[in-house]
Amino acid sequence: MKMWAGRTDGITDAVADEFNSSISFDSRMYAEDIDSSIAHARMLEKTGILSHEDVKKIITGLEEIKKDLEDGKLAIDPAAEDIHMFVEQELTKRIGDAGKKVHTARSRNDQVANDLHLYIRKENRNIFHLIQQLIEVLLAQAEKNKAVIMPGYTHLQRAQPITFGHHLCAYVMMFLRDLDRLNDAYQRTDVSVIGSCALAGTTYPTDRLYEAQLLGFSSVGMNSMDGVSDRDFVIETLSDLAMVMMHLSRLSEEIVLWTSWEFHFVELDDAYTTGSSIMPQKKNSDMAELTRGKTGRVYGDLMALLTVMKGLPLAYNKDMQEDKQPVFDAIDQVKMCLQVNIPMLKTMKAIPENMHRAAQKGFINATDLADYLTKKGMPFRDAYKTAGKLVHLCLARDCVLEELPLEEYRKYSDLFDEDLYRAIALSECVNKRTSLGGTAVSQVENEISRAEKKLKELSDEESIH
Repeated sequence: MKMWAGRTDGITDAVADEFNSSISFDSRMYAEDIDSSIAHARMLEKTGILSHEDVKKIITGLEEIKKDLEDGKLAIDPAAEDIHMFVEQELTKRIGDAGKKVHTARSRNDQVANDLHLYIRKENRNIFHLIQQLIEVLLAQAEKNKAVIMPGYTHLQRAQPITFGHHLCAYVMMFLRDLDRLNDAYQRTDVSVIGSCALAGTTYPTDRLYEAQLLGFSSVGMNSMDGVSDRDFVIETLSDLAMVMMHLSRLSEEIVLWTSWEFHFVELDDAYTTGSSIMPQKKNSDMAELTRGKTGRVYGDLMALLTVMKGLPLAYNKDMQEDKQPVFDAIDQVKMCLQVNIPMLKTMKAIPENMHRAAQKGFINATDLADYLTKKGMPFRDAYKTAGKLVHLCLARDCVLEELPLEEYRKYSDLFDEDLYRAIALSECVNKRTSLGGTAVSQVENEISRAEKKLKELSDEESIH
């Protein structure tokens, strides 16, 4: 017999039971559900709705259930409809009729929504801290490689010389924005909706602000219908997680390229690579590839919930039970990807000589060669054409611009002089780019300092939450 029996006989077909049940996935919110019920019981006592004796029994029973679950002494019954029903049934089994009173002045509609607010609020902070660690690792690598020259790419073609530190700082910027978004989403998650009840509030003299305070919420939802039917905070969290995965995926794609023999710019520690079952020479960047692959999975989680919610009338609908698996899955995948990428990137080693040679062979100082002529009075279009001809000559001779003799340069223009070689040296090309946010070593150092300051500001904001 179901706890909601009354209007019907409470007996459902076994297949319908399984279809309706959410215990297999919402059981992970047992701690949030018990903490929420303890706060609810305290509020019921404060307002005189329940007696001190009943509330004492309820709280003691709930605390024992939580401890038994954590210690493995109590197993969650898979036959229970959901975690809320399981906890209430277990409580009633242990303390008798007082256990049936814990549900006074609330509904499963606001109970599950409140549990989800609590759970996502907690995981928001867990993921925030992991991204913090990732940024710290990237900044350490950027500092170590701030003067290591590599080709910068557009259209996956070698374009202009940059430093490896500058390249890594670009990802730091992305992940700092992710932290900013998570802090922002936290505000809309940190809202108590308990007391909304089924959809219309309650006739009991409840104190929603007190109950929210007990659970550490900074505010309460101000419309009971919105309270039970809002899943914006879940979708916003999923959207933020999808962005995190997009950034991880872009970095993973570069790791896959950089570790290939065609690039061979970096070397990953063996602990974060795999081999081939048939080709003994292989060292595969599988952690990066899996991160790239799991991005699509998290995107799917976001689209699933957006699709669930798009046509639902107010207030609660059973469709909303489909909110948990996508967000639980996305949280799990993002945490797992971060947990493996942090040590993988920390132990990653750059191969500067390969990066430098690729920069030379890419003729990515050709723009600086054209600028050299322009600064000596040649019109830019003529300088551009002359630089192009010299690149063509180097390709025919299988050499780089720095290796071409001065007499060859002077065949194309008498503006060329001994100072040319300094002007087109890759280190000079990099360190002349001192514009704010540029790739010069001095600017990369400033960028690292700014990023560290921003990280501290975001962390301070997080600690306020």
